[in-house]
Amino acid sequence: MADVSPLEPLPEDWQSALVIAPHPDDIEYGAAAAVARWTQQGKQLAYCLVTSGEAGIDSIPPETAGPLREAEERESARIVGVDDVEFLRYPDGVVEYSLALRRDLARVIRRHRPDIVITGNPRETYGGMMLNQADHIAVGRAVIDAARDAGNRWVFRELVDEGFEPWNGVRAVWAAGSPEAQHAVEITDTFELGVASLRAHAAYLEALGPDHPDPAEFLEGLAREAGTRLGCRFATSFEVYPLHLY
Repeated sequence: MADVSPLEPLPEDWQSALVIAPHPDDIEYGAAAAVARWTQQGKQLAYCLVTSGEAGIDSIPPETAGPLREAEERESARIVGVDDVEFLRYPDGVVEYSLALRRDLARVIRRHRPDIVITGNPRETYGGMMLNQADHIAVGRAVIDAARDAGNRWVFRELVDEGFEPWNGVRAVWAAGSPEAQHAVEITDTFELGVASLRAHAAYLEALGPDHPDPAEFLEGLAREAGTRLGCRFATSFEVYPLHLY
């Protein structure tokens, strides 16, 4: 049974955000319309993809799929107003929560110095029996820890030697798609941009086959449910992990 409890509006008194996801298309499956809303407000957003999604298309070898999916992600980002997209190129499908991943993400956070860090669902499921994917869990958990690591001079000391001074300015990590979400942002006016952003992953969507839900129908179902809970037509929900309690 769908959760019908009210969602609280996310604060929008911030200027910059860094979105960190495991694969190309992860941001587009729900959060891209919110990104479009915020870039239209003049906020600065950047994307960091941990992998290139090279293991995501069975019919295309990884060495071909990786560059193809990176190109599709850059176009997806452009549609919602994001020009800054980078790829850490961890091996797709076998990402592990590790000190190395935390260090690399802390480095990215220190370089961008965002107010908000956005990632995907770090929990075991999406609610009920719908299991989360291993890379999603590993990256989501590492992002939460890396956001704190970024502000600690004595964690990953080599980052200071590399020229990346600590950044303690991340107010919170927001996890899209979490079954424990209690906040949301309205996306009624930017919903179609979110759909277009997902459709830009043309090769990936084609490989999923005709039995996979249409992007517009899939996203509308999620957005309408969150919108009902927020009191609007369409919304995107997030679980909020505050880093500062003041």
